[in-house]
Amino acid sequence: MSQIIHDYFTQNRQRIAREMLDLLAEMVAQRTVNVVSEKLVEHPYLKFRGEEFRVAEIVTREFDRWGVRYDVHARHEGRPNVIGRIGRDRTGQRLLLAGHMDIVPPGDGWDSDPYTVTIRDGKAVGRGVLDNKGPLAAILLAARILKETVGEDALAGELQIAALSDEEATDPDGVDFGIGFLMEERRINPTWAIIPDIGENMKRIDIAEKGRAVVKITAFGRQAHGSTPERGINAVYRMARLVALIEELQLAHAVHPQLGAPTLNLGEIHGGAAPNIVPGECVAYLDIRTVPGMTRQQVEDQLMACCRAVAGEFKLEFQAWTEPHQVDPDNPVVHAIQRQCGEVLGFRPEVFGMGGGTFAKVLNVHGVIAVGWGPGDDEAFHVTNEYVETDQLVDFCQLVCRVALDLLGRQS
Repeated sequence: MSQIIHDYFTQNRQRIAREMLDLLAEMVAQRTVNVVSEKLVEHPYLKFRGEEFRVAEIVTREFDRWGVRYDVHARHEGRPNVIGRIGRDRTGQRLLLAGHMDIVPPGDGWDSDPYTVTIRDGKAVGRGVLDNKGPLAAILLAARILKETVGEDALAGELQIAALSDEEATDPDGVDFGIGFLMEERRINPTWAIIPDIGENMKRIDIAEKGRAVVKITAFGRQAHGSTPERGINAVYRMARLVALIEELQLAHAVHPQLGAPTLNLGEIHGGAAPNIVPGECVAYLDIRTVPGMTRQQVEDQLMACCRAVAGEFKLEFQAWTEPHQVDPDNPVVHAIQRQCGEVLGFRPEVFGMGGGTFAKVLNVHGVIAVGWGPGDDEAFHVTNEYVETDQLVDFCQLVCRVALDLLGRQS
C-alpha cells in the first residue's frame, strides 16, 4: 500500500501542490486571530476570540465533498472542533492528526498582505501558513488521498483528522475550547497522536515538553504627586529591586536528558499612570518553563524568598501552571515516523524535548501517546513574513498517509 501512495504522489505531485495551496490560501484569508479577552478591543474585526468557525466551514465543506464522515464538538458556538474519521476501528487502534485553526495577530512589518498567501522562492508566506493552517491543509488532503487511493478498508484502525480551536491563547480563567475540552468531555479517544506544530523540518520528533508557569507579581507603594516624591513610595523602584534579584535567580532543578534546565523570562511590566504621579502599584509577569521534578510550591517558595529580600509589600499570583511531560521514545509512533521518513526523505528524525507547548501535552496527560512532528522552520513561528516550504507540505502529506498505513493498515 505504501507503494500505491508513493506512485500517486509521484504522478500527481503538481496537482496535489496546487490543491493544497488553494486550500491553504482560503484558510489564511480567514482572520481567526486568538487573543485573550482583554485584548479583543485591539481587534475590532473580532466579535469573540478566535472565530474558528470561519475555517471550520471550509473543513466541513471539503469533508462533505470527499465523503469523509465527521463530528463537530463545541464548548462555545463559533469555536468548533471538527473531527474527520476514516477507517473502521476494527482493532481498537486510533491515530489522531490534529492541527489548529486559530492564529496569532500578524503584527507589523510584513512585505505583503498577511492574510493573502504569497509564493516566494518556493515558500508560502502569510500568517498561519506554518502555524498551523499549512500542516492542517496537509493532513486534510491526506484523508482524501487515502480514501481515493487505498480506500478505507485498507485501515484496520481509525484515522482521526482534527481541525481544532483555541491553541494560541488562554484566558486567565483557564477555560479551554479546544483539545482540553475534547479530552475532558471524552469527545475523542485516540490511542496515538501526531501534532504537526513544532517545525524542525520533519527532522526531529518532540517527545517531551517543559511545563509552564505564568506568575503575576504586584509591588505595592503609595501614590503621591510627582513634585513631592518623598511623600509617596514608588512601586516601580520597589519592583526594580525585586527584578534585579529575579534576574539572578537559579531555579532548583535536576537536569533532564531531553529538556535540560528550566528557564525564566520577565515578559511584561506595567507601572504608573502619568509622569507627574508617584506610582502606587507596579505589575510584572513571569514566564517560567519547568522540567520534571519541579513543583509549584518549590517555585513559589523561591520567588517569595526574593520578595522577602526586598523591603516592602508584594503579592504573588500563579495565573497558569502546567506540568512538564515526556513519553518513552521507544513507541510505535516514533518508529513509524522514522521508518517512513527514512524511506521517503532519506533521514530518520531524532527525538528531542522542547520548551514550548503543543496539544501533545494535554493528550499525554490524558494517557495518549502523543508526539510533535511536522514541516517548516521552527524560527518561522509567530514572526513577520511567516513562511513554509511548499515542497515540505507535499512531502508531509505523503508521509502522513504512509505513517497512517504503517500504524493502522491491514496486515493481510
